[in-house]
Amino acid sequence: MSTTKTVKNARNTGEVAKTAIQVVERMMNLLDALAEQEESSSLKNLAEQTGLHPSTAHRILNDMVACRLVERGDGGTYRLGLKLLELGNLVKARLSVREAAQAPMRTLHKLTGETVNLSVRQGDEIVYIDRAYSERSGMQVVRAIGGRAPLHLTSVGKLFLSSDDASQVRAYVTRTGLSGHTRNSITDLNKLEAALNQVRKEGNARDDEELELGVSCFAAAILDDTGKLVAGLSLSSPTDRMQADWLKALQDTALQISKGLGYKPKTTEPGTLA
Repeated sequence: MSTTKTVKNARNTGEVAKTAIQVVERMMNLLDALAEQEESSSLKNLAEQTGLHPSTAHRILNDMVACRLVERGDGGTYRLGLKLLELGNLVKARLSVREAAQAPMRTLHKLTGETVNLSVRQGDEIVYIDRAYSERSGMQVVRAIGGRAPLHLTSVGKLFLSSDDASQVRAYVTRTGLSGHTRNSITDLNKLEAALNQVRKEGNARDDEELELGVSCFAAAILDDTGKLVAGLSLSSPTDRMQADWLKALQDTALQISKGLGYKPKTTEPGTLA
């Protein structure tokens, strides 16, 4: 093959790749334009929003209709297609709170030097599903992955109990008897209700040596894209090392993880995730 022909083929390949990228960019611009509309949108409107020639927009829209990314509405209008919903549900199903939390947890551990735990609720207990700590950081409070603890004795557990209504909390008390582990453990319904009201007010929870003497914890909620509490992030430390300003860093980290799960804050209020 001659040098001239090789150069020509390379140029053609580059032009094809450039054209393909351009088409993808135009498709994404059209999808973004459709996403901004609450109802179906006309070809003219979409062309104006994207800066595309109407014939170009029409051709690309037709291709997206063929693969169900876009649907035709009445009067030649267009709207987002069900294929996007199917893909979105697939992505949501594959999102793992553990995967979303790992990097932010490591960053928080580096900032504080203390153990960061990720926990979920299973029945009347929390289960530790991940942690970030360093074996070379001296004494740390390390919870075993897979370990369990009663809801009312842990900061994360209180987060979950605070999302229950009064009847559910009373049922929990009846089932568990509110047994304690230390002299600081909450073993009385009235005290538990007062503590849960404080959690609801402040948007975070604490364990003041209630599970283990000498150990304190802060916890912040992790929410999914529907605003549902799905996990708790906690910072565990010997009580004499716990610093109040770590709470803000913990809350910011929990919010970062929540956003990674699709959560979108609606308002900005003190003590909340938003």
